[in-house]
Amino acid sequence: MANVCAVCAKGVVTGFQVSHSHIRTKRTWKPNLQNVRAIVNGTPTRIKVCTRCLRSGKVQRAI
Repeated sequence: MANVCAVCAKGVVTGFQVSHSHIRTKRTWKPNLQNVRAIVNGTPTRIKVCTRCLRSGKVQRAI
């Protein structure tokens, strides 16, 4: 699936953008995903990870 974190499964959220005159239009919020080489099951693979997981240390980076 596109736009989903491989660690925490954070994905796209939908809602309404509300203008000053209260006209509501649909919009989406996408997570800040980065393509990263990480160690998964002992082998380095490329996965999409959100920056919250990278910053909190939930991902072991492959060098």
